[in-house]
Amino acid sequence: MTVTANSVVRPYCLVCFVAFSASVSSICEGQLRPLEPISWRLYQRNARVSGEIGASRLEGQRASLAGTSGDLTEIGNFSLAWRTGRVILEAAGTAQRYFRERERFAAPYEDVTESNSGRRHDSGDYRLSTVVRLTPDHWRAVGALRFGTRLPATDNTTGLDRDAVDFFATVGGRRSFGGLVFTGESGLGIHTTRDTRFEQDDLLLYALGAEYHRFFIIPSVAALGQLHGNAHAAIRGVENLGEVRFGIRAGSRRWIRFEVVSGYEIFSPSTGVIVTAGLLR
Repeated sequence: MTVTANSVVRPYCLVCFVAFSASVSSICEGQLRPLEPISWRLYQRNARVSGEIGASRLEGQRASLAGTSGDLTEIGNFSLAWRTGRVILEAAGTAQRYFRERERFAAPYEDVTESNSGRRHDSGDYRLSTVVRLTPDHWRAVGALRFGTRLPATDNTTGLDRDAVDFFATVGGRRSFGGLVFTGESGLGIHTTRDTRFEQDDLLLYALGAEYHRFFIIPSVAALGQLHGNAHAAIRGVENLGEVRFGIRAGSRRWIRFEVVSGYEIFSPSTGVIVTAGLLR
């Protein structure tokens, strides 16, 4: 398959324009979890399709718009990706979220329903994204551009996440030095807030990671999150997010990964675990 500059740029411009138009016209609410990093696996192996499924348990998680902190269980964290030439198309998200309140730190936002049982449940955070490789195939270093949208699939009244469309775009890279692999990306997330004084907030998205590939068991560490600008204080529902993940992965074409999470921002979990299984074909 031959991919020319025009065949990549033209669909990129169209998708980017549609995503941007949708994002600036919608009403975004709080964000519960940070944007997941780029998955580089399809660029490193002779494969076309990648799939992941998993679950997580996160303690000390704040639900900003509900005004409570507690324990979050995510079931059905998934990712399906297909590569064609230099382009990867991905659909990802979380099927179900269960939140158990432990402590209230603020009154709930206007249309958020009080929970008499102290439990909240929602379907959450579905994303569509495109990754375009920017570097030649024979380079050891991989550079890529990612852009995409978060889809409106949640219920405003639960206070866990947003019923709106977001836009994000990041530029990232991957470089290996023997068995040591470094990855990183940063970019822009466009969020429309519910504060009439600041109807839109543009956030810095970032992710840094490292893995060691000498053995069957692959250790890893990653830091990811988002930061708002310093022109104003954090807007409720669009706060800073940040967490460190320490993980181990077993397997190559079929794998299972276990990660321990430690948050370093107020609206990220204090501790947690993420378990994921995947397949590459």
